[in-house]
Amino acid sequence: MIFNVTLERDEDGIWVVECPSIPGCVSQGKTKEEALENVKDAIRLCLEVRAEKGYPLTIETRQVEVAA
Repeated sequence: MIFNVTLERDEDGIWVVECPSIPGCVSQGKTKEEALENVKDAIRLCLEVRAEKGYPLTIETRQVEVAA
């Protein structure tokens, strides 16, 4: 499965990665590479827990265009 993730550096320089299509699925790392590897594990675990609880595995996400 392929998921979109967001990457953001926090005030301490830690990379925070979130998977918007899985509520609450967040991880982090000292480098981008570490954060991306960590979020893969987080995604696997979040999907497992959601399946066990009978929740939908993902929620729908879309892109929208906003005139600036």
